[in-house]
Amino acid sequence: MRGEVYPNTVPLLILNKPFHVLSQFSSDGGRQTLADFVATKNVYPAGRLDFDSEGLLLLTDDGRLQAAISSPKAKVDKCYYAQVEGSPDEPQLEALRSGVKLKDGPAKALSARVIGEPVDLWPRNPPIRYRAAIPDTWVELCIDEGRNRQVRRMTAAAGLPTLRLIRWRVGPWTLRGLAPGQHREISNTEAWRALKAYRRR
Repeated sequence: MRGEVYPNTVPLLILNKPFHVLSQFSSDGGRQTLADFVATKNVYPAGRLDFDSEGLLLLTDDGRLQAAISSPKAKVDKCYYAQVEGSPDEPQLEALRSGVKLKDGPAKALSARVIGEPVDLWPRNPPIRYRAAIPDTWVELCIDEGRNRQVRRMTAAAGLPTLRLIRWRVGPWTLRGLAPGQHREISNTEAWRALKAYRRR
């Protein structure tokens, strides 16, 4: 609504979460956490990202904004770059788009397509294990759910095990210009405006 003021003063943080970092601030067995990369206090992830996945994680102190981004009812789309084992054919991609069976129910992608290696991709440490006899391919896959390890389970169900997974976009926000561990900030008000404008598309 025009003129609406959002009282939270902490900006929305757009973070590129590195590989093998927990999506939480409390320590757990000596593993790295968000506290190793974010000094801002009292912000929380709007949705989670697996320990062994990389990429976009949004952090906010605004509970309403957190729910508007991550609630299953919100249906905010999320796009991933998945490096999969094998060479996807059209029937496998169509299976992802039309729906695959998972233990917690069917799941389908909004879109799934083969792409080249993403531009400006950073090296992963440690790198994936390459197998000389089996090719690997990058796939762009978008979903509007957020079930536990959903993308990995979907690609596995289609016969395409995921070797590396990077979340590139959530709604109107992307990783563009962020190296692993880096983040940028936008005001809380600007974040709401961007989300509302995106939903009107």
